Amino acid sequence: MADFFEGRLIVRTGDITGIEVDAVVNAANSSLMGGGGVDGAIHQAGGPSILEECRDIRAHQYPDGLPSGKAVITGGGNLPASHVIHTVGPVWHGGNRDEDHTLSQAYSNSLHLAAETGLKTIAFPAISTGVYGFPKTRAAKIVYKTIGDFITHHSLPRTIYIIFFSSRDEKIFLDTIHTNNLE
Repeated sequence: MADFFEGRLIVRTGDITGIEVDAVVNAANSSLMGGGGVDGAIHQAGGPSILEECRDIRAHQYPDGLPSGKAVITGGGNLPASHVIHTVGPVWHGGNRDEDHTLSQAYSNSLHLAAETGLKTIAFPAISTGVYGFPKTRAAKIVYKTIGDFITHHSLPRTIYIIFFSSRDEKIFLDTIHTNNLE
């Protein structure tokens, strides 16, 4: 575990579905209907009310699916978190399809939505670095800068967590921050 920005960003390994925060971020697919990885785990642990709210969002706000980089909020269902912020990260296509900007937007829009909702704590997974194939070291630089820029201009959320599924991924993130002198 490590922290940055005077303790406002905490990085650790764990199960995002079990963390007690105001909101967990779901690395969703555009359908918002659940899927594999973090998305499936959040829907499974949170129960059917999350899916019902996602269906309502699809019916009334995003009938063609949630665009990459955008964010929406639902209740947390059975999760310890009271809310779930769903965002769609970019699929990696070699870096020529604005993937860096879209990844930054997924984090930034989630943080803005949390702030607008008055949430004090939020936990992110490593968006797009799993099956979507975004390079982990590249993502680390983008995510650290995006969160740092947000913290500089906003008081909420007060505490932002990045929860990695594996200690190996946490180490890649921390090594990238240190070796690139980003802190």
